[in-house]
This record gives sequence, C-alpha cells and structure tokens, in this order.
Amino acid sequence: MSYSDGRVNTTTDSHERGPRDACGVFGVWAPGEEVSKLTYFGLYALQHRGQESAGIALSNGERIVVYKDMGLVSQVFDEATLESLRGHLAVGHCRYSTTGSPVWQNAQPTFFTARDGGLALGHNGNLINTSELAAMLPSDHLEATTDTEVLTGLLANSPDRSTEEAALDLLPKVRGAFSLAFMDETTLYAARDPQGVRPFVLGRLGDGWVVASETAALDIVGATMVREIEPGELVTIDERGVRSLRFAPAAPKGCLFEYVYLARPDTTIAGRNVNSARVEVGRRLAGVRPVEADLVVPVPESGTPAAVGYAEGSDIPFAQGLVKNSYVGRTFIQPSQTLRQLGIRLKLNPLRDVIEGRRLVVVDDSIVRGNTQRALVQMLREAGAAEVHVRISSPPVQWPCYYGVDFATRSELIGGNMSTEEIRASIGADSLAYIGLDDLVAATEIGKDRLCRACFDGVYPIEVDADSRGKYLLEKTCGTPESGSVPANA
Repeated sequence: MSYSDGRVNTTTDSHERGPRDACGVFGVWAPGEEVSKLTYFGLYALQHRGQESAGIALSNGERIVVYKDMGLVSQVFDEATLESLRGHLAVGHCRYSTTGSPVWQNAQPTFFTARDGGLALGHNGNLINTSELAAMLPSDHLEATTDTEVLTGLLANSPDRSTEEAALDLLPKVRGAFSLAFMDETTLYAARDPQGVRPFVLGRLGDGWVVASETAALDIVGATMVREIEPGELVTIDERGVRSLRFAPAAPKGCLFEYVYLARPDTTIAGRNVNSARVEVGRRLAGVRPVEADLVVPVPESGTPAAVGYAEGSDIPFAQGLVKNSYVGRTFIQPSQTLRQLGIRLKLNPLRDVIEGRRLVVVDDSIVRGNTQRALVQMLREAGAAEVHVRISSPPVQWPCYYGVDFATRSELIGGNMSTEEIRASIGADSLAYIGLDDLVAATEIGKDRLCRACFDGVYPIEVDADSRGKYLLEKTCGTPESGSVPANA
C-alpha cells in the first residue's frame, strides 16, 4: 500500500482551528471508466458547497492515491494530473472554511493506513460528540483535531475486522450530521446519519455506481438517479454490486436551509425540486407580505427563483436590476467582516437604467448578519431607486447550526438579536418582511416533523447539551479549541 506525496497529506498531525461549513462529497465505482475525470466533474457540479479546497482519493484495486490542494476544483486539478490518477474507484471532496486556518492540511479526503491497506474518507456535516469518539482512539494513534480525522482513524484502527464490519460497529456511536463517502482499495462505501440532515443520493452509471451530495452532480456525469441514501443506511459497492445495510433506524430530519440556500436549484431533495420549492416560497411571500411597487428585483442567484414566484404572485413585473460577478464566492461565509463587506461590492452591481426612479421589491433568500442587505440597499439608493422594500424567502435565522452550516454564533445573528423593525432600520429599507416558517415548510411539500428547522426555531432534532453548545460556541468565537475539545470539520 502506498500513496502519493507532494500535495498529498502523508502525516496525521493536521491542526484544525475552528468549525467548518457545508461541503460536497462524491464517490464513484466504475471499472473501465475515466474515474478521475468523472470525480472531477462531480466535484465541479458541487463546487458551490465548498470553494476552499478540493481532493480526490483513487484506487486501482491495489493502492490508494490521494491528491488534494487549496483552491477551486479547476485550480487543484489539471489534465495531466487527472490522467495520472488511474483506477476504478474514487472518493472526492470540496470544502468550505469559515473560521480557523484555511490551510492545505485540512483538505479532504482524509487518509489512514488500515489493516493491510488504506482508507480514505470525505465528510459533509458536523459531529457533536467528537471528543467522545476521539477518546476511543489509542493514545498513540493520533492527536485528533477534526471530526473527519477521528472518523477515519476509528474506521482504519480495526485490524481484526473488515471496513464494513468496522463501519457497522462505529456508526451507531456517532452523533450529529454526516454524509460519508469512503473507500478502501476495493470497495466504495456511503453512509448517512439516522436523521439524514445533509442530502445524499445514489446513481447508476452504465455498469458502475455513483454517490453524491446532490442529484445535480449525477446529472453532470451522466448518471441516473436511483434513490436517496436512506437515513441510518450504509451502502457498499464493489464487484458484487450494491448492498444495503442498516446501522440505525431512520428518523428523517432533513435540513430546511438546503431548500433556502445551500443546494443548487436544479437539485431534487426528498422528491422535491429545489427550484420549484423556491418559486413557490416566492408566490406565498407575495400573498402574505404584499407591497405596492414597480419592479421585483432578485438578489442573484439564490434569490432569483423566489423573486420569480413573488412577481407571479403579485403581478409586479420581474426585472434583473443587479448584475452578479459569478467569480466571487458567497459572502456570508467569508472569514472576516472586512472581506464580507468588500466581497458584497465586488459581487453585485446595480443596473441604473432599470432601477432609477422605481419602487423596488428586492427578494433575497435570507438575512444572516445583515451586511449584504445593508450594502445592497445603499447601492440601490445611490443608483436612484425611489423605494427599496426587502422581502426574504426564509424566516429570520436566529440560532446557530451544529450540523454543518456555520452561520455565526447567536450573538452575531441579526435575526436573533433584533426585531424585524429594528433590522429594517439597520439595513435602511423602506420595509422588510419574511416568509413564515409554516409557509416555507409547506413549499417544500415535506412534513414539518421530517425537517430540521433549528436555525429558525431553535428546536434541535439531535440534542446538543449545554456543555457541548458552550464548547462549540467557544471554538467558533475564539478559533482555537479549549483543552480536550475537538473542532468540527465539514
């Protein structure tokens, strides 16, 4: 067993410094196909879920090679690199970082020597009992610094059991959100937490198989959607085909914020197309939060479907009043206040000829800290807008997420500290209104009891005790874990 050096992590002494945000995972088992390129395109389709680093682990049946680096998928991999990665089995990952050090050592997939070979793993989500799991590792095995590293180490540190047996023993002990794609030299594995917080799907590709965070990644590589990976399910894929094993009863609590912002609009989650859900939210928002105006203007791109729905529901004309620079990343997860404010200016520019003298309904998907909306309102007024009415296609974000979406601490969330009227005054809008939680849930066509709504209502489906919340918030605030605690990694 060997794996490459250079950009590949050949040590286990990485040092995470803070929690991370939603990531993208992709796995493929497809003998005879150009697996490295399939994984590249799969990660490209999932680039919106992670723009800090990217990596691919690939096996030819005898050894695992891992290649990863900082940057976008297109920056990390080139034609020569992909040509050199030969095999029939791969796991890929793209990652976000919000606090702590965005450094190469933190890129995934993680790798450990295991039994007579190796094990590579990519993780989307966030664990809430990482310290407890880390205590299960031998003291001399590693100095655990991320939840992903702990999972990989535990799966690898089982010399008397197969990877499948090790997973069936470990996964019932893991608490939190996890969609895992992992592999040894011969087999692809996919596992999803019992609540199914993060999306995860299985697809068919000729004689092979694909697992991915979103259905859009299946579309990009030409795979056919088979089904979702079920909550509490472990899937194994090798030359014998696909096998399904149950490690915990399903208790579905899919993330509601995936429908609001995280997922691509061309993705389907739990049978509901995300774009259709967002358009329906806009229609409902127009019905319950009307305003007299001349134009409906979306905040591109995640606000566009809801703005389309708002225009349809209000009979107010839809107009593209803001131009987006597609090469600027998402601003609410930039690592500093200064960069967030600068990023907003770089990201959007108003079309004066469209908006000058007009009363605008500006539709956005969410308000997290308020910086984006404050800058937008100011720009629109400077461009000549007569009135700016802000409509938000989600309820106020009031609570932090412990399951893989790093909004902020509660003290940083504007919706958790101000009333709607106070927020309106803070961002300088003529009016401000949100969709109600019940209307948002109804637009997903999924039962409220099957959704995690914690960022909106503070009801956490996977209980996080007060001590754990305190540790989590300390890590987020300070950027450095307290003694004995382990920061999270998406």
